[in-house]
Amino acid sequence: MTLSWVQIIRLGLVQMALGAIVVLTTSTLNRLMVVEFALPALLPGALVGLHYGIQLSRPRWGFTSDTGGNRTRWIIGGMVALAIGGIGAAFGVTLFTLSFSLALAISVLSYALIGLGVGASGTSLLALLATATAPDRRAAAASITWLMMIFGIAMTAGLAGQFLDPYSPQRLLSVVTVIAIAAMLLTILAVGRIETGVTCTHEPDTTSFMDGLRDIWAEPKTRNFTLFVFLSMNAYFMQELILEPYAGLVFNFTPGESTTLSGAQNGGVFLGMLTVGTVATGLKIGTLRAWVVGGCIGSGSALSLICLTGIIPTPFNFTHLVIALGFFNGMFAVAAIGAMMALASEGRRRREGTRMGLWGAAQAIAAGFGGLTGAVLVDLARTIAPDGQAFGLVFAFEALLFLAAALMAARVIGTARVPENASMVPGE
Repeated sequence: MTLSWVQIIRLGLVQMALGAIVVLTTSTLNRLMVVEFALPALLPGALVGLHYGIQLSRPRWGFTSDTGGNRTRWIIGGMVALAIGGIGAAFGVTLFTLSFSLALAISVLSYALIGLGVGASGTSLLALLATATAPDRRAAAASITWLMMIFGIAMTAGLAGQFLDPYSPQRLLSVVTVIAIAAMLLTILAVGRIETGVTCTHEPDTTSFMDGLRDIWAEPKTRNFTLFVFLSMNAYFMQELILEPYAGLVFNFTPGESTTLSGAQNGGVFLGMLTVGTVATGLKIGTLRAWVVGGCIGSGSALSLICLTGIIPTPFNFTHLVIALGFFNGMFAVAAIGAMMALASEGRRRREGTRMGLWGAAQAIAAGFGGLTGAVLVDLARTIAPDGQAFGLVFAFEALLFLAAALMAARVIGTARVPENASMVPGE
């Protein structure tokens, strides 16, 4: 027996819960550290980098859930760790005015728990979807879970923004605690009894992990696409830790307003993904390469305009530009992952899982490195230039990275149209 559509949607709720907690730690808490507590952007950048670095353990979590015979416990256990980490991270932020060393210690531990929780829960969830979903439903199942995650991020950011103003440490802890507990309870209810009612299939493979990795790295297409993923994801994540502080320092957004801005951006991502899914997959208009290149160029253009808004008077609305950035980010991401799915089945010995794992590792490294790089560059630029110009320089550099990614995509991605079974793989 395989997953029904209702069960697939229930698992999508788990992905939505994951995104709801993660967005608070990567956006809202980051802004509070930089703006309200005047801490260097390097600090939250390093904490988020820790969260992404620990997610390199994803292959191990996948192996553990494969051999353990029970993925549900790892999904729930990971969500519990994520919820505790999210609450701990919020508590750590409130302590920076009292004891920097204590606040830092709690923050490091909390962000480590966040990374472990996302890795354990998210990987086990994807493994359950992959092994228990009928072949003709796998593409749709992956698409549903991705879009539900983006919806959860956007909804949480929007609602949390409304309740965070006027800001106080007590209000922050209350909002984060309610969201974390709600996400944990939703996960338990959503995933309960699903695994016991389905049949999961596994294909035995006696090849060692390192031998399989060496096999696929020897494939030029796989190796070149890995480099493209790393470059493009650096561009994608470089603004993650600096956009809300930019809104606060340059445009005087309150914590609630900047959190709502993050929700609007993720709403744009959702629309971009939905547009490509409808036009490219449904109407068969355009190639994967064209959509990736268009998304990268559009993202770079939006960043260039965002750069100008903080330097000179422009007729553009800052919030609208952020939504446009999200839209083109979503367009690029969904097309790139469609290309990833098409390339995953190419090459020797049908090592789809190993290839996806390699590209997922490249994405995780780029996410942490890109976010940290953006934070460091902003700190350096602010020592020699006003806030608007300092942030603008980093946004301009990010726009150049997107242009380079567009040029690379034109070389490494084929011209095939979106395949019938192209799908999106959820990520955090």
